[in-house]
Amino acid sequence: MMSTDKPNILVIMSDEHGPMFSSTYGHPLVDTPNMDRLAAQGTTFDAHYTNSPLCVPSRLSFMTGKFVSTIRGWDNATPLYLGEMTWPYLLRSQGYDTALDGKMHMLGRHALHGFNEQIAHDPHAANVHPVFPWGEAPEPPTDVPEGLDLASNFPKAGEAWPEVKQAGPGTHKVIEDDQSFEDAAHAYLSDPARKENPFALCVGFIAPHFPYIVPEPYFSKYYPDRVDMPNIPRGHLENLPIAAVRLREMFGLGGPYTEDEVLRARAAYFGMIEQLDERIGRLMDTLEEQGLAENTVIIHTSDHGEMAGEHGLWRKMCFYEQSARVPLQISWPGHLPEDQRISNITSNVDITATILDLAGVSPKEWKLDGDSLLPLIDGDAPDWKDEAFVEHLAHGTDRPRGMIRSGKYKLSYNHGTPPEFEMYDLEADPGEFDNIADDPDLREARNSLLARILEKWRDADAMDSAIRQSQKSRFLMRGTMMMEDVDF
Repeated sequence: MMSTDKPNILVIMSDEHGPMFSSTYGHPLVDTPNMDRLAAQGTTFDAHYTNSPLCVPSRLSFMTGKFVSTIRGWDNATPLYLGEMTWPYLLRSQGYDTALDGKMHMLGRHALHGFNEQIAHDPHAANVHPVFPWGEAPEPPTDVPEGLDLASNFPKAGEAWPEVKQAGPGTHKVIEDDQSFEDAAHAYLSDPARKENPFALCVGFIAPHFPYIVPEPYFSKYYPDRVDMPNIPRGHLENLPIAAVRLREMFGLGGPYTEDEVLRARAAYFGMIEQLDERIGRLMDTLEEQGLAENTVIIHTSDHGEMAGEHGLWRKMCFYEQSARVPLQISWPGHLPEDQRISNITSNVDITATILDLAGVSPKEWKLDGDSLLPLIDGDAPDWKDEAFVEHLAHGTDRPRGMIRSGKYKLSYNHGTPPEFEMYDLEADPGEFDNIADDPDLREARNSLLARILEKWRDADAMDSAIRQSQKSRFLMRGTMMMEDVDF
């Protein structure tokens, strides 16, 4: 099927990038001039969320435009059911060449799920992800293929998470892989075939995912004088919500760490973000050099954020803004508004619907959980839902966790007996230090948000049971299900 009147689509997905760690979103220290450049030529979303603060569930949700609980993509050891429709499949039906470059973290033998080809390998698609029954401390996986350093992600009980202590200047396989992904993207975009049919290229960079190691001069630019400490009010760590306490204990995130170790880790993280930003800029340059810029939509986002020491946490797997919020920028010069900021609440399933809308596919026909952002971008969405739904149903907790952001309020709900709540007013308390879930004057607002979470889960007890059974089965099989051609 030939088509020349559809826009090309370039998706740039980073990994573990909290938007607040960039000049584009107001950070006074982290330089991201190419994100600023994207902001100037398109629309930047200021309240955009992942649908799961963990790699594989987030990406499976993004690929399908459906919530994690809808597709049962519980954790980092769950492949996507082969019968699920994905946006690459639907774009292929419209004549697009669809290519995956780098990381998308889809497991199993059939990891492309609709992409015509993978032009650079995905180092995180190997079948080495262990299954963690809820509430248990993780243990390092065994039989890890050579070249994959996963053991450092799993500290022994009682030990501090080592990534913070090992932070500093240098190189790492993440840096090398990202360079290979960038090289493959330039080659793909420079191929004359790109002018014959519309294309959808998804470039999955690993940065700024830990380890917190970055080449010079990126590290020394920030360390020691251009990096700040996490904002942790006095007494806050002694009064963390129970979900944060669990996460700190399971992964050894609480240290102890010296102030210098924290500064080095954050400096390396800042440096990785700047290096990523330069890669984004060079891809934009190639589009212009190849005469593709005017008919290419650029979508830049991430799978989830990074706590970077805020609230005494590192990594992700929680609903604080640093973990659950992600950047989103969409540009199409000459077709969509430029230099625009949108404060409405959105999430990654809305990106999926937007990609389909751009390609001429009806999102409603495929019953996505997201809605196209194009009316919102064009200023023609008076009834926008203004809501984001986020789930964490994997390791780092002992029960299903759901979050809803609607208006100025964010409610986090931990399903179980007794139920656990966190609620924050993000206008009055953007740092999320004052849990107002038990404020009697806000009980009606809390119950309204809770009802929205339970409506999406339909039957939380049944879902809890299904997740536990899935974990138990896959744990006993020791991952062998992922090694076979199994449709979940």
